[in-house]
Amino acid sequence: MFNLVNHVRIAVEKIGGPTRAANLASVSNATIHLWLNNGRIPNIDKANLVAKAAGIDVQLLRGT
Repeated sequence: MFNLVNHVRIAVEKIGGPTRAANLASVSNATIHLWLNNGRIPNIDKANLVAKAAGIDVQLLRGT
């Protein structure tokens, strides 16, 4: 079953938007938008940073 909830988008919004999330994770805005479009964060270290800052489970960001 396809997951219709984009948890990456929710996390980025909780952090304060794409620019803040990019600064937090030390990545470009383009990378954040790639994560948003794909609905997952492939790098576990970056996913852990975003999950901790947003207060959500890292597995929701990994698409697993």
